[in-house]
Amino acid sequence: MRFYETVFIARQDVTSNQVETLAQHYTGIIKAHGGEVSKTEFCGLRGLAYPIKKNKKGHYILLNIAVESAGIKEMERQMNLNEDVLRYLTVRVEELDNSPSALMQSRHYRDDQRSTSDDVEIEA
Repeated sequence: MRFYETVFIARQDVTSNQVETLAQHYTGIIKAHGGEVSKTEFCGLRGLAYPIKKNKKGHYILLNIAVESAGIKEMERQMNLNEDVLRYLTVRVEELDNSPSALMQSRHYRDDQRSTSDDVEIEA
């Protein structure tokens, strides 16, 4: 089996339940091809660098996948047909990383910075 990381972006007007259903659907496709999804990471609603199909934001989802290439081809075919998926990218990796992705680490870093800057009191 080969290892892959897939990130896809769902439209901004899709609810979080629908995003979760999309992720489960694609996980089902991978399992039907004898593969396994070791991590599903919902990175939340984030701004896009440029508008895509009149959307300025999108729900980002990361999947860590172990499957043969036929499973990836079928999943990408389904993503291409789905109007709720704006973009997707699949990259082959040497090994799967189960630690939080860079998207989630930057979010935690920003949250930590906000909480420490809020605690600072200015004396006059």
